[in-house]
Amino acid sequence: MKTPLTLKLFILAVLLLVVRSGSSQNVNNDTLLQNRDAVYGLIKRTMPYYADQFTIEFIGKKDHKDIFEIEAQNNKIVLRGNNGISIASALNYYLKNIVHCDITWNGTNLILPKVLPLPDTLIRKTTPYRFRYYLNYCTYNYSMSWWDWKRWEKEIDWMALNGINTPLALTGQNSIWDRVYKSMGFDDKDMESFFSGPAYFGWFWMGNLDAWGGPLPKSWMTSHEDLQKKILERERSFGMTPVLPAFTGHVPPSFKNKFPNAKLKKTSWVGFPKVSILDPSDPMFTEIGKRFITEQTKIYGTDHLYSADTFNENTPPSNDTTFLSEVSKKVYQSMAMADPKAKWFMQGWLFYHESKFWKEKQIKALLNAVPDDKMIILDLWSERFPIWNSTKAYYGKPWIWNMLHNFGGNINLYGLMENIANNPSAALHSQTSGKLSGIGLTMEGIEQNPVIYELMLENVWRDQPIDLSTWLKDYTLRRYGNLNGNAVKAWNILRTTVYADSMTSGGPESIIAARPTFNRNANCVTTRFTYKQKDLINAWEYMLKASESLKSSDGYQFDLVDITRQVMANYATVIQERFGEDYKRQDLNAFKLNSDQFLELITDMDRLLATRKDFLLGTWLNSAKACGTNNDERTLYEKNARNLLTLWGDKNSRLHEYANRQWSGLLEGFYKKRWEQFFTFIETNMQNKKDVDFEAYEESIKDWEWEWVNSHESYTDQPQGDAVKVANEMFRKYHDKMIQSYKDESKSVYSGAKDILP
Repeated sequence: MKTPLTLKLFILAVLLLVVRSGSSQNVNNDTLLQNRDAVYGLIKRTMPYYADQFTIEFIGKKDHKDIFEIEAQNNKIVLRGNNGISIASALNYYLKNIVHCDITWNGTNLILPKVLPLPDTLIRKTTPYRFRYYLNYCTYNYSMSWWDWKRWEKEIDWMALNGINTPLALTGQNSIWDRVYKSMGFDDKDMESFFSGPAYFGWFWMGNLDAWGGPLPKSWMTSHEDLQKKILERERSFGMTPVLPAFTGHVPPSFKNKFPNAKLKKTSWVGFPKVSILDPSDPMFTEIGKRFITEQTKIYGTDHLYSADTFNENTPPSNDTTFLSEVSKKVYQSMAMADPKAKWFMQGWLFYHESKFWKEKQIKALLNAVPDDKMIILDLWSERFPIWNSTKAYYGKPWIWNMLHNFGGNINLYGLMENIANNPSAALHSQTSGKLSGIGLTMEGIEQNPVIYELMLENVWRDQPIDLSTWLKDYTLRRYGNLNGNAVKAWNILRTTVYADSMTSGGPESIIAARPTFNRNANCVTTRFTYKQKDLINAWEYMLKASESLKSSDGYQFDLVDITRQVMANYATVIQERFGEDYKRQDLNAFKLNSDQFLELITDMDRLLATRKDFLLGTWLNSAKACGTNNDERTLYEKNARNLLTLWGDKNSRLHEYANRQWSGLLEGFYKKRWEQFFTFIETNMQNKKDVDFEAYEESIKDWEWEWVNSHESYTDQPQGDAVKVANEMFRKYHDKMIQSYKDESKSVYSGAKDILP
């Protein structure tokens, strides 16, 4: 097929790069060409019919800061920047602020006029942040376990559009470790007892567990080495500098057999079997670290940035400052021996998680053993529990302000809008923030609460607070493609309810997802509400009133389903309270009535969520199975996928429900069936006037849960039904019941103040 003339002209314009004053500063032409091609590829993927309306130009940094410009010239939209990320950010700014469009994980609005409007004046933005960091070890499993190149390509485009320049890049490291340990005399059997299954890599890489979910097929290592090469090539083509992993001491269980004199310690994590950690004082520590970096660089190249986390959610064996200093020194040396330019990115999570251990002397000992210009600290939960302001900005180390926000990939409306809108700029201008060098996202799971991530990323190209009232109004316009007063009212309520939760970590989930109980407090499932339910219902009402004008909007459909899901999920707690009281009174008829209503609510939620691909269990499971090259692999990957969302580990796992999801398929196929068994068990005991043996029930349900983890019933990955129509049905069915139930919220237990049973 012949190339259209307009496209030829565009390609010619791009090839004839206009490199303005200073643009060649420390950047060679090959890099500029690579950046140009990356941005052009992004434009073609994102808006292919508009590529010829843009021109790409390069300019130099301003005061050593990344910069972009947007301007009209010769009836073209000129996108300028000092690298591919800056230019992609210019494109995103244009889409959001000039044509009022939006690209998110959960809903995209790219309804554009045939001829794009030209900017009225020159727009110039600089970022105050050298590093714009992205990802958490946990994200690689709670969200990314089964991603193929197509999904990664979409994410990297999103990263570039939003100014991310320092992504954590962990894919494909198992094949590197396999070669390193094989070179030291280990065999396939040794590695089988070491490598975890694909859904558990994050915790394997952090040294928390061995082998769980395995054995890892060789085909996975081969395919994901190839995938990592594509990921890194694309990220670098935009000008990103990926952060690759380094060695922290985690060695195979058979290490002591091969090296009897090695100094090993055993650590355990939330009930999993102990793992072997090589003592940094052992000469082999730096040797293994050097081998790994050398092999990794050979296969993947390097940008000299490395991630390593010591003592992840484990208390160190000694608080001796000399010991801690040596640990840090050896971890860094293991990088620098292979790469003298190495910089160590370290999560500051340990200082929060084990705060009783990490006092000033211990923190200083760990940090000061590494030169200041060779270490960057990730203040992992800055929007809620910042550590920088209690450690004198990490005692002189460069550090990055991060939003953690999500735990386990849970699906809840939640966030801290005011903190996110104000605190990054406050830290930036604080006289006590030391070497604040970046901003980032370190969530455990993505593809939820898109508004929170949009808001956070608004900080990348500014140094002043965000006016939330103005920003939310603009957000609804670009997200829905139309400014609707009712939608704006809904968002202003959401801002002061679900998005003002400063009390819970990750927000309230639903009792539906908990292992059945009469108690309000369930393992790993938060049911404490920090807002009035009637207020959230008001937001729901306003959002539904906007449906006639916004019903065709992808983003609106997602938001309407998500809000409807949340009010229904919260209402489940009301019904749970009722059937709990029925049990206490031994009122069997009332118990049956309320338990039936509870099950009906689950079915209705499942039907609602089935209307959106974002909320389908089948998408997760079928993506997992698609990674397999044979039936055995497909079976293993499906088990990994089912296990992580439910039990997390074995039948007695303390982490069961940690990664719970309110997804269609999981609600009807797992949670509802589990509650049905609970109700049958309780009814039988009530009929026989017997005391309920809750411990016996829990043991029996563990067996059923494990059977589900190992089962193979199929779930669709295709949405079914009209999202707006079903949401309206749910409103008509439940609204009045909810309002009546919340009539006197001030005296209710809906805040989670007590349990129904001890």
